[in-house]
Amino acid sequence: MKRDQHFPAAARLAEIEPFHVMEVQRRAQALEAGGRHIVHMEIGQPDFAAPPQVIEAAIRAVRTQSLGYTDALGLPELREAISRFYLTRYGVDVPAERIVVTAGASGAFLLALGALVDPNDEVLMPDPCYPCNRHFVRLFEGRARRVAVDERQFYQLSASDVRREWNDGVRGVMLASPSNPTGSTIPTDELRAILDFAASRRGFALVDEIYHGLTYSADGDPLSTALAMSDRIFVVNSFSKYFNMTGWRLGWLVVPQGYLREIEKLAQNVYICASAPAQHAAIAAFLPETLAVLEERRAEFQRRRDFMVPALRKLGFRIPIMPQGAFYIYAGCESFGPDSSAFALRVLDEAGVAITPGLDFGLNHPERHIRIAYTRSMEELEEGVARIAKLVGR
Repeated sequence: MKRDQHFPAAARLAEIEPFHVMEVQRRAQALEAGGRHIVHMEIGQPDFAAPPQVIEAAIRAVRTQSLGYTDALGLPELREAISRFYLTRYGVDVPAERIVVTAGASGAFLLALGALVDPNDEVLMPDPCYPCNRHFVRLFEGRARRVAVDERQFYQLSASDVRREWNDGVRGVMLASPSNPTGSTIPTDELRAILDFAASRRGFALVDEIYHGLTYSADGDPLSTALAMSDRIFVVNSFSKYFNMTGWRLGWLVVPQGYLREIEKLAQNVYICASAPAQHAAIAAFLPETLAVLEERRAEFQRRRDFMVPALRKLGFRIPIMPQGAFYIYAGCESFGPDSSAFALRVLDEAGVAITPGLDFGLNHPERHIRIAYTRSMEELEEGVARIAKLVGR
């Protein structure tokens, strides 16, 4: 019999890794299918549904609108709503014409990097960081230059890091504040210095603000957007996290003047437009009554953080800084063994708690770290901590 012949996959795929956390989730789901109750702390997905105002707006749009393709840049009404949000929340004037509504934040990253990265360009980013960042760069034949960071600099790139690592091969820098997996933010002076230095080298700065809104400062003031410091940067945001619209696949990209036409061409070719029903629904995300709901939920995330961090420290996890935003805790697990992946599987199999090993987030000692998402109810989180405590004998 003639053996089937297969075309080889593109070479770049050898450097694009799967989400290891999905393997944890798949194993957890298999255990649940066998009748076990699993406490899920592995996935960065809010446990809240979209706000009721957003859901009603989606239903209304489906019933009353002819939901064909929208403009590739997004519904004008939604772009205007986002622009007003920047003005009212941050006091920053971001013209609607610079805002591009995208197919999720992932779509925003693809548009930005597709417009900015040429083959063999290097892009600076911290290690640890969100795994897709390096893979997005590789997709456009660029190279991620990962810079090891630790708690001494809040797990973020410093201006001195960027100055030291920048050379003629570097095209730009990717930042995230607050970040996944650490929940840390970039100090204002450091962020400004990084943006100024990148501009002085004619490089780009791409800032992930996906977790904006989910910050927990002592004075209650929101984290300022990087757009308050420069109008020459690209900023990515999302409706998934603060707005609780995970799965609606909607985000946005703020583009410097002069790049809009190039971004529009890419959007037209990559995905035509973002989901029309999701766009109509998202307009309602900025209503005062919706924002009131979201702020109540933000306070609940803070309450969970304030329980989880001391509880985990008491069990022996190393958490050197209090996460300032998002809904993650990046914890050292060295006291429980040398391999975080083996430890995560043990916690899942023996305690029925799903957590994420550090393997997803880079090369900076991933075997020493795990990520825990506090995206479950307080009752579930308390149960999860109690189960881990029993496992580790605390």
